[in-house]
Amino acid sequence: MKEIRIHGRGGQGSVTAAELIAMAAFEDGKYSQALPAFGVERRGAPVAAYVRLDDKPIRIRNQINFPDYVIVQDPTLIEVINVTGGLKIGGSILINSEKNPDYFAKKIGIEKNGVTIHTIDATRIALEYLGRPIVNTVLLGAFAAASGEISAASLQRAALERFPGKLGEKNSHAIAITYEKMKEKEGS
Repeated sequence: MKEIRIHGRGGQGSVTAAELIAMAAFEDGKYSQALPAFGVERRGAPVAAYVRLDDKPIRIRNQINFPDYVIVQDPTLIEVINVTGGLKIGGSILINSEKNPDYFAKKIGIEKNGVTIHTIDATRIALEYLGRPIVNTVLLGAFAAASGEISAASLQRAALERFPGKLGEKNSHAIAITYEKMKEKEGS
């Protein structure tokens, strides 16, 4: 089973991102589960959402404490909460930032524990292709490319289903663009 934790701020679409990953994984033939984790948080407060993916039925329903993957929608959260808490050795973190992964390896202090750090300027891409700084779908395109856990095509179809009309088309296009940008960045 692969477990994903998404960190964002209220209003950034962390819960929607988790749902889209689960929808895409299901379309790819996997069992999936998306779990929101929020209480009375207001817009801008730190929130988290969780996703599980597996080839067999998923029976557990608790929050994820030891993820394989972490997605950080807002890099300022690194100053506020321990976004890498419990991240498995050999795990991966994707951060919305124009900064180099080495910057975060030193800042977070995980450069020597077998964790891979990926960065992509999702805010810039979202502004260019969506016209607003909502980065959830953009980061999912990068996640699909970096992890290989879900296909970009299934993710695009999930976005088209979740967001009707022009909004779905824009998000689907942003996913495809970011998927390719991340593949280029990773050299694969």
